[in-house]
Amino acid sequence: MTRQQHLDDLFAFLRIPSISTDSARRDDLQRCASWLAEKFTVSGLRAKLHQTPGHPVVTARNRHRAGRRTVLIYGHYDVQPVDPLTLWRSDPFEPALGAGGVITARGATDNKGQILAHLLGAAESIAADGDLPLNVIFLVEGEEEIGSPHLAEFLRAHRADLACDVVAISDTGMIEPGRGTLTYGLRGIACLEVTVSGPDKDLHSGLFGGAVANPLTVIARLVATLHDAGGRVAISGFYDDVAPLAQWERDAWSKLPLTDTGLLKLTGAPALAPEQGYTALECTWGRPTAELNGLHGGYQGEGSKTVIPADAHAKLSFRLVPDQQPGKILSLAAAHLRKHCPSGVTLTVTPGHSGAAYLLDPAAPFAQAARRALTLAFPGKAPALVREGGSIPIVSDFKKILGVDTLLLGLALPDARIHSPNETFTVENFEAGIRLNQILLRELAR
Repeated sequence: MTRQQHLDDLFAFLRIPSISTDSARRDDLQRCASWLAEKFTVSGLRAKLHQTPGHPVVTARNRHRAGRRTVLIYGHYDVQPVDPLTLWRSDPFEPALGAGGVITARGATDNKGQILAHLLGAAESIAADGDLPLNVIFLVEGEEEIGSPHLAEFLRAHRADLACDVVAISDTGMIEPGRGTLTYGLRGIACLEVTVSGPDKDLHSGLFGGAVANPLTVIARLVATLHDAGGRVAISGFYDDVAPLAQWERDAWSKLPLTDTGLLKLTGAPALAPEQGYTALECTWGRPTAELNGLHGGYQGEGSKTVIPADAHAKLSFRLVPDQQPGKILSLAAAHLRKHCPSGVTLTVTPGHSGAAYLLDPAAPFAQAARRALTLAFPGKAPALVREGGSIPIVSDFKKILGVDTLLLGLALPDARIHSPNETFTVENFEAGIRLNQILLRELAR
């Protein structure tokens, strides 16, 4: 296939508004899964579309032969919402190719560009050699952006068909342009929602203020108890199981081009606020956090409406590191909130989605094969070994259910604006991803 044909495929993929969190887009998710299954089929793979209680899962495979290694390549075809739409420079579902070969569209990097690069790399290998050098299974889901609620069940139900030696994923980042990056660790996640309920209706703040507890005030105070004055998480037992950073990691990360100054520039914040004793990069990659993601209640319109709201709500997430267990952290957090909740209100804590942290030995044999592939696909610079602060909960499920490790070979640049308006992916990285997949399969077959 030509470069233009590759781009035509990517643009067709990106035009489908497969927003998994939007129930009005359910037909678009189905259409996107069907498009992907057809693309696998015409590429020479046997594809199957599996319906789930949510959005479909697409699998594809070559003709498997006994005695060969098997790699499972995972990705997702669902994308984030586009809000706020007014901040986009172009239609988020009409890909725009700009200066320097930069593609702007929702899903360009996360994850359509990256998973399609794997698919097209496999197609190029089949076209050239008639087959792939090892057994390959593709698994592409449509619910990653909502926490993959049905994928673990799918893995358990199809465990025998999905048996493999290793998983490969391109849904992480590169430390800098032109430098291959192996992500050997991910933080875990544990989410919960908090509701503080007071009166059975909004009350006039003049007639009742001072007589009843204000749920908004209570929840603000509760949230404030999550950290001490130095910014450390103040939940009792929160740090008990935290695996410390190895000194070799801290030394290696200090030599990477992404410094605290560079990280500050990416955030646009006025200053960094890392945990005492750690750099900002060490905090985002290897330290746990408690974050307030949303706080709402009461009147939000223009002007004043002097009420004591009936209830108030907070959304919290905890990023976890190796050896921390999501269930334990959620229990500790709930106990902390109940301990600090005053009388006069009712507290409700509702757990959300969660997933454990992941850590791979970068010197393990499959990791070494991945590093060789990255060296060949991105010549001139030794691959960077990094962790990432984000979470891919399904990675821990691959380990628990299929019993295999995962290689994270990201193609996202630091400024790709994933989950934000004007998400981008470069043509250079798209083509490098196609090349990387071909080399990776050869190296894993060795």
